Amino acid sequence: MNALQLHQAVAAEVLPEPSLHIAGSAVTTTERGTLDHIDPTTGQLLAPFPVAGEREVDQAVRAARKAFPAWRRMPADERRRLLWNIARAVEAHQDELNRISALETGVPLAVGGVGMVIDHFEYYAGWVDKFEGELISTYPGNALDYVKYEPYGVVGVFVPFNGPVNNAAMKLAPAFAAGNCVILKSPELSPFGVMRLAEICREAGLPEGVLSVLSGDRETGQAIIRHPDVAKVAFTGGGAVARSIMATASESLTPVVLELGGKSANLIFEDADLDAAAQMAAMMSAVMLSGQGCLFPTRLMVQESVYDEVIDRVAAVTTSPTIGDPLDPNVLMGPVISEHAADRIVAMVDAARKEARVVTGGERLETHLGGNSFVRPTVLADVDNNSTIAQQEVFGPVLAMMPFRDEAHALEMANGTEHGLAAYVHTNDLRRAHRIADGLDAGWIGVNGFPPLVATAPFGGVKASGFGREGGRAGIEEYVYQKNVYIPLS
Repeated sequence: MNALQLHQAVAAEVLPEPSLHIAGSAVTTTERGTLDHIDPTTGQLLAPFPVAGEREVDQAVRAARKAFPAWRRMPADERRRLLWNIARAVEAHQDELNRISALETGVPLAVGGVGMVIDHFEYYAGWVDKFEGELISTYPGNALDYVKYEPYGVVGVFVPFNGPVNNAAMKLAPAFAAGNCVILKSPELSPFGVMRLAEICREAGLPEGVLSVLSGDRETGQAIIRHPDVAKVAFTGGGAVARSIMATASESLTPVVLELGGKSANLIFEDADLDAAAQMAAMMSAVMLSGQGCLFPTRLMVQESVYDEVIDRVAAVTTSPTIGDPLDPNVLMGPVISEHAADRIVAMVDAARKEARVVTGGERLETHLGGNSFVRPTVLADVDNNSTIAQQEVFGPVLAMMPFRDEAHALEMANGTEHGLAAYVHTNDLRRAHRIADGLDAGWIGVNGFPPLVATAPFGGVKASGFGREGGRAGIEEYVYQKNVYIPLS
């Protein structure tokens, strides 16, 4: 069986019926027709999927408004148990969801997974009956003043193509725990995983109307944001789309929470464990998920005394991974999301050749798989921190390296970007680690490693990397507003 036949066989086995999920029902046809999803590995049609229009958006929102009163008043123990049941149902379907992800995004089975989905639903199940209000000290007079945390009602959620099921859970779990209903727009480039997640939630007992999943395009998204009954919007993605979302949301003053891109600095000092630092730097920028991650450390800044040594170590790591069919359990790196994305990535590297040195990679990888979306892990050395390749998010397997002199120079370079999502530092000097972490303009800091993205910790950025947080108490606070109640007692 060749790669195309294998992918077709797996698709026939695991892909859900391409459909919108509205009020517990599958909608397979719409007036707006369908879009085609191309398998990034084989370059062949995986399946067409329906495009939601204003009519379907309105149906979904009306179903959510109808479900909201009973959902928000569901006894806490019942909702807690339901979120826990969703976690168990996802756990039972892990293999199926992983194979859907490998087909639609090219993420290898060896590195993909839906552990974050399970983690977030379990964690926020625990918040359902523990999200207390506040008692306010009043002045003057004798009164009872308290604060209630109220769900917004209907929330519009937008998730990106990279890890769509995991990204969806980061929003769905706290939104549900707080008592909201959700209209989720699936990404155009990876719609099937969240379709299956909607089915799993329904099978686990989620009431009709609490979750609708709509596939579609920009017009679909705009219809969700503009709907008068959508009370808040949560978006993960790129800055250009975020600006469009904010502009549309501003028409009705709909609040938004944005988790956007990054150009995260990774600082390696001369006293660091260079083997471990180089391994992390190379794998988490130019190998894992083919570099398609917003928080990946794509700018590697190395102290001058060990700069050349780290270049050699990083290059050795990037030439070692097995690249190929994501359905092969021995493969560590698959294609980027599309041929168009590969074109853009290679063009950015070609433009950077004029001002940087290509150490490894920099071109497409020819395979026997049929697709044209494979890009070799690429390391660029001697990059100007003000250059395009250092300032703009590539979202592909490209690492830009540059030297620094001392702590002050390292911080100046690291913070010399409009982004502020994540940053990383490698050193065996504990005081230096604290100094650098304190000086970095970023919302997510890793010291001597790449921190796991867990449900218990708040995640998000500053500057052009967005605002608001996902994870932890901060994550559920994004899905409630505060209502103050004042009662005079005399």
